[in-house]
Amino acid sequence: MASGVRRLGTFLRRQLLDVLHLFDVTPAPRGQERTAAHRLRAWCADRWPHVEWQVLDHGPAGGSLIATRGAGPLLYSHLDTSLDDGGPFNRLVTGNAAPAGPLTVDGDTVAGFGLGVARGPAAAALVAFAEAGTGRLLLAGSGTHRRAGGITGLEAYTEAHPLPRSAIVAKCGPPTLLWHEPGALYLTVRVTGRSGAAMMAESATPTGGVVASAGVVLDELARWRTDYLAADPRVGQTGRACGIGAISGGWPDKPDLLPAQLRIDLYVVAGDLVEPTVLAAGLADRLRARCAESVLRDCEVEVEVEPVAAAAATPADAPVVTAARAAWLDEFGAQPPPITGWTGSTDGVVLRAHGVDTVRLGPQARPAPDGPGRDALSLAQLTAYARMYRKLLTELPA
Repeated sequence: MASGVRRLGTFLRRQLLDVLHLFDVTPAPRGQERTAAHRLRAWCADRWPHVEWQVLDHGPAGGSLIATRGAGPLLYSHLDTSLDDGGPFNRLVTGNAAPAGPLTVDGDTVAGFGLGVARGPAAAALVAFAEAGTGRLLLAGSGTHRRAGGITGLEAYTEAHPLPRSAIVAKCGPPTLLWHEPGALYLTVRVTGRSGAAMMAESATPTGGVVASAGVVLDELARWRTDYLAADPRVGQTGRACGIGAISGGWPDKPDLLPAQLRIDLYVVAGDLVEPTVLAAGLADRLRARCAESVLRDCEVEVEVEPVAAAAATPADAPVVTAARAAWLDEFGAQPPPITGWTGSTDGVVLRAHGVDTVRLGPQARPAPDGPGRDALSLAQLTAYARMYRKLLTELPA
């Protein structure tokens, strides 16, 4: 590696660590990023006064950091973390409500809360933009998927600003370049019987309550998932995925009452252009048929669907893809490896839906060994992606 590149790497590493430490002490839970966005704007204005940093407010408390320097592509990442470090909902997902602990640096490894969700690549994007001297930056609030989550930072940005021809999504992912991303949707299954009292099991329909027979529904959902994944046409770089993310029923403060309704929530990924309403209707038919053969025969079955985004692809020969391939080759000495079956969806699908040719590339996060709720990243790798982001900002046409 040439001495100039080494010096650049050392400089970028210092800048990255400064930003990561700032992120670490600045809470930005989804939909409540406004305070973090204003604090980050003030910090950036002091560090890089030649850039006009702005905050774009959206929703009751949402906020995004934006900046523009001349023409050029959009470099996108997101400001929010999916969970709030130590917040009340953490235990529902992680089983542990304790804070994850402060950012740590051990040689080439940086570890902390939210690094894999976005803070790692977001820091790389921020530093790359500030040093590139051209292009556009959006660190969007409300960038992580959340049902009924209100307006997102990207939606607010598209309403207020003209979009460029191309965009780079900076987010952790596979060790390659993505120009095709899957879509996603939420499914809600409700099985409703009749409530009753735990002291009189037969007072409920079915006897013992609908929650006691959840296994019938879960078993059929497992069979449906197997069939859904087996039908994956593996379009382009993407694939299908499906998981049960939540099960609920009853009132925890009154377990002496047998609830009438069982609710199961699923997250579904589709690399192909699935019709959400058709998918939901097919699942509902299967569940009704299965329940009719069980103690749930007298229960109502409903499946509701909430689309998030449809799968979308950028042409493999689009200028932004060609430029990203060249930046990858220059940085790593080889072409980005091929990939199929990728199931991670980002706001790249939203940008493509607006006609913006988009690529996604970013470092690979892993669970940190020093505690739950923490991610670990290689600083050398993070610096390499920052160099690629900067190169794309400076070399892509406006």
